[in-house]
This record gives sequence, structure tokens and C-alpha cells, in this order.
Amino acid sequence: MSRNVIVRLWVVVSCLFLTVGCLLPPDGALRVGAVAPEIETKTLADVGGDFSRITSYRYPDERMYQHSIKDALAMGKPILVEFATPGHCTVCDKQLQMLKALMTKYEGEVLFIHMDQYYNPEAFISFDVRGDPWTFVIGADRVVQFKRAGRMLYNELTAVIDGALAVDIEQG
Repeated sequence: MSRNVIVRLWVVVSCLFLTVGCLLPPDGALRVGAVAPEIETKTLADVGGDFSRITSYRYPDERMYQHSIKDALAMGKPILVEFATPGHCTVCDKQLQMLKALMTKYEGEVLFIHMDQYYNPEAFISFDVRGDPWTFVIGADRVVQFKRAGRMLYNELTAVIDGALAVDIEQG
């Protein structure tokens, strides 16, 4: 092999390792089965209804910004918390678009909260999230039932939410 081919192969392999490494959970990340941290995060009311002070998402839905994580945990409903910063992440933008459809499907049953790294960095720190998007599903009992890095498909997330609702019915 020529030196040029070896260098190109090394670059491709290095990029693959870096990409896969970004999707791996860090050792200290909040784990499934752990109690979710009660953290006061910004809501739309806290920023006077100004979306530009709470999200970098181009098409925000006010339903994602109604509750702080702390307040949502006190409501006794399952919660989906999406850590996504669409201002620098195109995958995050697509993930948030998909969540809008899920919010309509599960309205009244599940609370949806979007955390943007630029505007709620303390949430990223408390959940030990590095990179985005990350999806957490927290049961009505405040226990993390699911977490995953990266974009999810609608049907994948529907199955996770249905599972969280089933657990809550069994425990209820």
C-alpha cells in the first residue's frame, strides 16, 4: 500500500472511533435505576415567554418548557427529558421534531421537557450528560427507567414510553 492510502485509511478509522466514542455513555453518567436529581431548571415563565432565552431550537413547542425538572418530578407522572442543543447539533433538531408528535400522542400522560445546554447547563451537569442528544425516561416514582445517547426513532421511543406507562400502572 502506498503511504497516501495508509494515511487516508488511518483518518477514516480515527473518525469512526471518535464518532462511536461520542455515543458511549461516560462512566459517571446517571444510570438506569437511579433516582433522578431534583434540579430547578428554567421554564418558559422564568424567561418571560422568550424562547430565545431557553432554547436554540428553531421551532420550539411551549409544552416542552412548562415545568422545571424539580417541579415535574413532584407531579407523579412519567417524564421524558431530552438533552439536545439544536444550535450546534442537526441530529438534535430532528429528535425534537419527532418529540412534538409524541407529545400530542401522550398529552396528559407524560411530561416532556427539553434541556438545551446553552440555557440549562446545570441540568447537563446534574445528569452527567456529555454531548447530545440524550433521552431519559423517568417513571412517576422518580427513578430513571431508560436512557440513551443519540437519535431515536418514533417507534423506538413509543415502545419505551409505553413501557414506562405500564410500569407506572402496575405500581399505581
